[in-house]
Amino acid sequence: MAENNLQDERQVRLKKLEKIKEEGIIPYPEKFTKTHFLLESKSLKEGTEVSVAGRIMTKREMGKIAFCHLQDWSGKMQIVFKLNEIGRDNFKFLEKKVDMGDFLGIKGKIFTTQKGEISVLADEYTFLGKALRPLPEKFHGVKDQDTIYRQRYLDLLMNEDSKKTFKFRSNFIKNLREFYYLEGFDEVETPTFLHQATGATATPYKTHNNALDIDIYLRISHELPLKELIIGGMEKVFELGKAFRNEGVDPSHLPEHTHLEHYCAYWNFEDNIIFTEKMIDYLFDKLDIDRKMELIGRDEKTHQVDFSTPFKRVNFIELIKTDTGLDITKYTDNKKLLTDIKKAEIEFDGMNDMSLAGLVDNLYKKVSRPKIINPTILYHYPKYLQPLARVNDQDENIVDQFQLVVNGWEIIKAYSELVDPIDQKERFNDQLKAKAAGEEEVMESDDEFITALEHGAPPISGWGMGIDRVVALLTGHTNLRDVVLFPLLRPTEHENTKTQKTKLNK
Repeated sequence: MAENNLQDERQVRLKKLEKIKEEGIIPYPEKFTKTHFLLESKSLKEGTEVSVAGRIMTKREMGKIAFCHLQDWSGKMQIVFKLNEIGRDNFKFLEKKVDMGDFLGIKGKIFTTQKGEISVLADEYTFLGKALRPLPEKFHGVKDQDTIYRQRYLDLLMNEDSKKTFKFRSNFIKNLREFYYLEGFDEVETPTFLHQATGATATPYKTHNNALDIDIYLRISHELPLKELIIGGMEKVFELGKAFRNEGVDPSHLPEHTHLEHYCAYWNFEDNIIFTEKMIDYLFDKLDIDRKMELIGRDEKTHQVDFSTPFKRVNFIELIKTDTGLDITKYTDNKKLLTDIKKAEIEFDGMNDMSLAGLVDNLYKKVSRPKIINPTILYHYPKYLQPLARVNDQDENIVDQFQLVVNGWEIIKAYSELVDPIDQKERFNDQLKAKAAGEEEVMESDDEFITALEHGAPPISGWGMGIDRVVALLTGHTNLRDVVLFPLLRPTEHENTKTQKTKLNK
């Protein structure tokens, strides 16, 4: 609908709003008591009295009878109004002052129309809210991607697939929490503001606290505070919350994402592999998901993916060797590896300025990761790739870490934690050297964490999952913005102008 037409429609509705007020009706009342959701009402016996409410999605009048479809979060249902049932004044009000998009509360009885549609025959109705702007046309829904992301409320109202996606996300998180509770975990909350942004290799957001007059960072990971809780005596902890990374935005990365981490005393990474497969089985059963599904990969092609456990296990070092001919254990120098990558005619952005760890990580992401379709456990990672992981007892050059990769996406990362404070300090120092040499994304040092480790820690294994990625994967989406209710976007031109005026006024 053109902008001028929208404004005209808004003016018409504003006049109706004034007339509603003139009749002594409160246009935005305090509450309405419901007895049933609309979808629930459809399964009730004829003659059952119900009290339902929702938004009007369709509306039509035929002489002395009127029909509308109400919609609530459960679904839609037809409501039938008869003049002789609700009275002439109420019927006229419905006809003249109530629009599509408005809210109504209905008290009536379940019945079936002559066309066989289960409906509510209204005994009375209550006006519950005037919409001043019209909804998009129901036939077309909301197709514009920018509108879908900026005005998610319209997307949820008009697009059934989006509603299903976010219902699934809610149920997924609910059952995920239930699994942890059944497994004896305690849910905890750790700070969003930190003195050091560490626990991962990512660029943080920096801000300032006026009261303390200090610079602080938004967390990029939950890791170090959770491990400090294990040091403090807790044994099984998990946290579900936001993490923030000031990096590029693409279909598989968002600056604000929902992250899940857990830590267990006395476990190693093998225990977490078993735990992961048990979790997947539990969630697929509880959510009634078929183990075999067709998913669109990063290559935009459809792949058959089988989530049956146990998952295939692949040695990370051998995988890269098979795919590239390069044995990454033979390199201690980034220059030599860079030369050999170029000889193999492999290219990726920024490769000329990367450290050894950066080259190996991006080599894997370029050549090996896109080929992994079925859920695969990758293990045996070089020590320099994970500064927080424990060194393997048989080979001091690798760490006890695994990642679960599905359809080209890294879904879960876990490892046996490094709890030796001396080794941890040395690894942090190595990261500082890499940063001084020009590496942009390194693991920042945290002296407070070293102090905590020096008080003694048991064996620990930690585990992390990107909730947005898993939900996207299981709902068949290839862009994380499609499974996040309000993804971060650039401001509109109107918002930019408003911001500039605010700055000038200050």
